[in-house]
Amino acid sequence: PIKGNQMPFSPRINKQLPRIQLTIISLSLSLSPSMASLWRAALSRVTGSDGGSAASSSPEYEGVEYWGSPERAGWLTKQGEYIKTWRRRWFVLKQGKLFWFKESAVTRSSKPRGVIPVSSCLTVKGAEDVLNRQFAFELSTRNDTMYFIADSEKEKEDWINSIGRSIVQHSRSVTDREIVDYDSQQ
Repeated sequence: PIKGNQMPFSPRINKQLPRIQLTIISLSLSLSPSMASLWRAALSRVTGSDGGSAASSSPEYEGVEYWGSPERAGWLTKQGEYIKTWRRRWFVLKQGKLFWFKESAVTRSSKPRGVIPVSSCLTVKGAEDVLNRQFAFELSTRNDTMYFIADSEKEKEDWINSIGRSIVQHSRSVTDREIVDYDSQQ
């Protein structure tokens, strides 16, 4: 990933990166799934993103003190988004966001490797039958399904329950500000 103000290409190319990304995405639709994954992985290295939400280049986690008093925290094994390898990561669920880190010692200066806003999630459920792995579960959004493996049945159930509660708490619902009373506007 690119650090600080470094640019991977000339300013002219950098300006065109969004269009190049769209071209690669549209080309990847005609590629085999493994080739499309490799293209997206290469593109994410150039643009600095790390999975579904690039925590380092996104304000997704700003304002959330993920280093203290999480709703849930622990080790899970996560399947990579592009290249389907499994990596053990420390997960923190707090204020409607599921963060992951390389290390369990999370401090104010720790940068998440990624973050999933649970408000974008539709379901969380067991996935042992899908993956043929013990203690597996899946988290689904409209566009993607992410897979995780817990260390025990209890851990799996605790994560499913915690994430499920968070989805319900943070799912978008109609607020008073969004209700329009047409009768009173005449």
